[in-house]
Amino acid sequence: MELYKKTINGYEIKIADYPGEKGPIIALHGLTGTHKNMHYYAERFKGEYRFIAVDLRGRGDSGETDQEPSIFKHAEDILRLIKELKIEDPILLGHSMGAFISSIVASKLNSVKAVVLLDGAAKMSDHQQAIVMPSLGRLSKEYQSKEHYVEEIKGIYSNLGVTWNDIMQETVEYEVGPVVDHWENKSTESNILADFESFYQYDPKEVCSNISCPLLLVYAAGDIGKMPPLFFLSDYEETQASTPSIETVISGCNHYTMVFENREDINDFIDSFLKRRLIPNE
Repeated sequence: MELYKKTINGYEIKIADYPGEKGPIIALHGLTGTHKNMHYYAERFKGEYRFIAVDLRGRGDSGETDQEPSIFKHAEDILRLIKELKIEDPILLGHSMGAFISSIVASKLNSVKAVVLLDGAAKMSDHQQAIVMPSLGRLSKEYQSKEHYVEEIKGIYSNLGVTWNDIMQETVEYEVGPVVDHWENKSTESNILADFESFYQYDPKEVCSNISCPLLLVYAAGDIGKMPPLFFLSDYEETQASTPSIETVISGCNHYTMVFENREDINDFIDSFLKRRLIPNE
């Protein structure tokens, strides 16, 4: 795996690039994530596919967002990145916010071969606010040390039904950095909030009707700790009705464990989808 940065639209984007024979798969993380959130999918599909995971702007080691960030501007970054890397026929794999962005990119780029949406690109409602907003306060807090940050995040993820392990430890440590006499999350809370608010500008009918390639929607049906799923299956009705070629599968995981656990069921869904939908056309 090679780590490097590319300057896209005037800002650096950090890339983790795993070699492989087919692909490439471009993997986009969720609202407060980084490329490390896609670890288990990279481990499963690298080698067979070239697997490219990025830190979206405002996260990890990538540059800051625009003053008025949105999923639509992130999509422009990815479109430019695909051109910069001279990628032909990409496969897009997006989780949560990354799924919204992936669908927007696919609606604008006819060379996209396939899209996998991991619980995202749905019709938004007040329901998502109640689940997402309480966890964002950590982004503006000051911490005495990296260890102090990790301990607090460990508690947050425990409440979300996520089991802690060494991969989680590494993922969370990457989110935080030193600032003078304290530690902070590398993201700016106001910009993350602006990205989240832009989810509500997403129109599944408008976007998905322009996606010409096969699309796999993986729905996370599991409760999030003591909370219900982030999306209900009914939130995807417009996405399903508007996408010309779509398959929907349901996993018992929740919105967070679908990336923070090695989900063999989802790996199998994706593997089957790509082999059925891509190989006959090659």
